[in-house]
Amino acid sequence: MDKLGIMIKVGITGQAGFMGSHLYNYLGTKDNIELINFERSFFESNNKLENFVSQCDTILHIAAMNRHVDQQVIYNTNVSLVNKLISACQLTQSTPKIIFSSSTQEEKDNLYGKSKRDGREALENWAINSGAKTTALIIPNVFGPFGKPFYNSFIATFCYQIVNGETPTIKEDGKVNLIYINELAEAFYKEIINDSKQIIKTVQVAHTATKKVSEVLSLLNQYKKSYMDNGVVADLRDPFQLALFNTFTSFIPKNYFPRKFVKHTDNRGAFVEIMRANTSGQSSYSTTVPGITRGNHYHTRKVERFAVIKGKARIQLRKINTSEVFNYELDGNQPSYVDMPIWYTHNITNIGDTELITLFWINEPYNPENPDTYFVEV
Repeated sequence: MDKLGIMIKVGITGQAGFMGSHLYNYLGTKDNIELINFERSFFESNNKLENFVSQCDTILHIAAMNRHVDQQVIYNTNVSLVNKLISACQLTQSTPKIIFSSSTQEEKDNLYGKSKRDGREALENWAINSGAKTTALIIPNVFGPFGKPFYNSFIATFCYQIVNGETPTIKEDGKVNLIYINELAEAFYKEIINDSKQIIKTVQVAHTATKKVSEVLSLLNQYKKSYMDNGVVADLRDPFQLALFNTFTSFIPKNYFPRKFVKHTDNRGAFVEIMRANTSGQSSYSTTVPGITRGNHYHTRKVERFAVIKGKARIQLRKINTSEVFNYELDGNQPSYVDMPIWYTHNITNIGDTELITLFWINEPYNPENPDTYFVEV
């Protein structure tokens, strides 16, 4: 709720895309936001689009075409989407604040950049004439989990290629200004709750890292060798490297887990190495009686490992706002682990008839003031 105790109704065009889905999930963690559902088909139905805009206090206009063999198609599509949104607002006499996702490409001589510039200007003219507000966020290169390779960013492409045993190539090894999708979502949220009286505004969203393409590729190759091949978690103390690591691991197929530990046995008993990491973290363990489930929560930044060393367990994962559930069965007789990807709600159930012992490792100590733990049933 805002300072008056009123929920802010927010709709996101392009809700199903890379940026839109992250914004939807991020805003879903805020208790002052009510999300208004948007579907791609709304742009093909005047009635549905008009109903959508009339429900919203704020609209994040993310929907856009980024790539096409014909640059004119990109321009025509993006300007058309803006015009349809404006028309729906005019026909319903709706005046939501519209936050427009623009790009640093505005300054370049290409039709994608021109579509962003012309779209921004059309929204500004509408705001001036209607008394509404609009803000254009000029956004640097964005990366993050679940990006579409060969479309959203070179980082998504590199992650996909490396995980699938391919060798990425660098066309131009320049420096790139980058922002992680979680950081961008926070910038959108700050603008949503900003109660400035300014009718039109342009905000340059600051990049949070500048990296050479080869530097990024080197880190991703390190993650493949150390993490995928040997189970060693990278040094995650640097915010960019934590973001890049979480982006990389989002491309690892779900059948990669569970991973078996090496169990050393002699006449004294057995020894198993549970965790090797190049970063600090918190270790803990739990005991669980038969039939009981723990967890049913997700994280947006934390790297977490569940290691079953005694008893039988079922670990379940489900990406939030999707329906597919991934099931893993682990047995302490053959100790193994599953790492929890961000934005996946997860749980662990004792499916045996004896006590279950699970060891947990997470890359940051629990902080009740900033827990990064959101409860959702798998």
